Amino acid sequence: MGLNAFDIVNLSILKTAKIKAGEYLLQNTSVEWISVIELPVENFVRKNEFVLTTGMGCENDHEQLEAYVRDIVQSGASILGIATGRYVFGIPEQVLKIAEENHLIIMDIPWEVRFADILQTVMEKITQDRQQERQHADEARRRLINCVLQDKGLKEIARVLYHTIQIPLAIIDESGVTRANQRIKSEDLQVYPTQKKTIKQQSTSHPSFSEHPIYYHMEAYHLNKQTFYQLNIFNNHKVQGYLVCQPANQDQLTWFVMNVLEHALTACALYFVKENAIELTEVKLKDNFVLTLAKQELPVNDQSLSKAKLLGYDLEHDYVCIVGDVTSDQASAMDKEDKPSNSSLQSDNYYIQKEIMYAGKLLERLTMTTFDNGQVIIYVEADHHPYMETANQFLDTISRRLSELLDGTTLSWGISTPKSDDNRFFEGYQEAKTALEIGVQQNGRGERTFFSNTKVNRLLMALSKEPEIDQIVNDTLDPLIEYDRKRQTDLIYTFLIYNKFKGNVSQAARALNLHRQSLLHRLRNIESLTKLSLVDSDDWFLLELSVRLWQLKNIH
Repeated sequence: MGLNAFDIVNLSILKTAKIKAGEYLLQNTSVEWISVIELPVENFVRKNEFVLTTGMGCENDHEQLEAYVRDIVQSGASILGIATGRYVFGIPEQVLKIAEENHLIIMDIPWEVRFADILQTVMEKITQDRQQERQHADEARRRLINCVLQDKGLKEIARVLYHTIQIPLAIIDESGVTRANQRIKSEDLQVYPTQKKTIKQQSTSHPSFSEHPIYYHMEAYHLNKQTFYQLNIFNNHKVQGYLVCQPANQDQLTWFVMNVLEHALTACALYFVKENAIELTEVKLKDNFVLTLAKQELPVNDQSLSKAKLLGYDLEHDYVCIVGDVTSDQASAMDKEDKPSNSSLQSDNYYIQKEIMYAGKLLERLTMTTFDNGQVIIYVEADHHPYMETANQFLDTISRRLSELLDGTTLSWGISTPKSDDNRFFEGYQEAKTALEIGVQQNGRGERTFFSNTKVNRLLMALSKEPEIDQIVNDTLDPLIEYDRKRQTDLIYTFLIYNKFKGNVSQAARALNLHRQSLLHRLRNIESLTKLSLVDSDDWFLLELSVRLWQLKNIH
């Protein structure tokens, strides 16, 4: 597409004109505009322009004419037509030499040929070509959009685009995976150069497409002495992928090519929207199914097995249930509030789920995942290997990667024992959730707790349900709780630390950052308020049991 110098010089209006320099350039030189320019040239001439001049101001002054031609060369014009017969009677050899050396076509136009007629004829030719170009670009737009509407995919979009613009290109998704490639070496797409500049910064000339809207969004990458031009594929203010092209030179990026590239960006963005919608629907179906397994006593029968199979799951294996609590620190949460959340696929859950799938494939374990009120519920395939080893290996894999992706996020885990009965998914979830609650209450966030290691706590939980025991706990601790509330102290925590160090006053004081005498004073207050002696083993046991039951009650 586009006119070249050969098309122009063969117009009937120029049949009496003669090419004096650059005849070898006719087939490969573009012409996009025509103008009449006398001295001075300055910045009035654009690249690929056909310039007409009478030579006014250069008569009998060869040096002035040479300077004028050099200015035309500097502007990037395609053809210089000089009307001879009044101001210039013959084009000097030195001027023709300058033109040949700088790849400028010079045409000798007889004085009798009116510039107005040349302007009219050439502009009609340019307008006709532009109309054809617009029609061709519009046809390309329809073909590209049809690729999306007819579910033909990115490879077909790339094929249509290459067929239209004849420039090697590739479509790359956000994760760096090449989704379609037309004539670019695959090894060149695997590495991006570290130094990049926008075309506007890179070039000192005025490219023919510089006024096109997407020009300012195009970036040039330099790799192995080659230049790749990249455009980001946006959807809802988020980069979905990249359109990369490799023209032989910058002149290939004409206005027509830029128009078609813009249409291709629209088609690619629509494709990614469609792909994300399909993925999101599939994710929701899977999430709901796994959440139903966890929350309802759904037996493993032919119906549930069949539904699971349609979603890509296999329920006939034994699974370990893992429940994770996702907690962000305050700074991280504020950062996330500042970022637009345009799709659930951009949330932390999306990254967590991707890492779970990656860990499952790496360890060759089946996995199922869902989310519920800030918690992630995972089922990991169990086999003859010790399940604790399997769970730890799995969590080690996802924790390393998530700590980098989700900065400022703390993950706490509760892990069930493997189950084989009909309600194994429901029972596994109950165990993992209980283990998580006990672990967070006892050890704080960021820890892993196995259900099999919570026997004492579960015994205490069973005891706490007895009304009489509940009354004993209240009678024992209410004075301490009331004292802490009024005095803004923490006598219960003081006892916990004192108990942790088995009654060693020095160690407990250091842990509490208290003077030894201050700790002894607090301990006397505890004895006074509870009417219990910390040197009596029965009293000590009653106080410890009451505190632990009270803590368990507070986590439910």
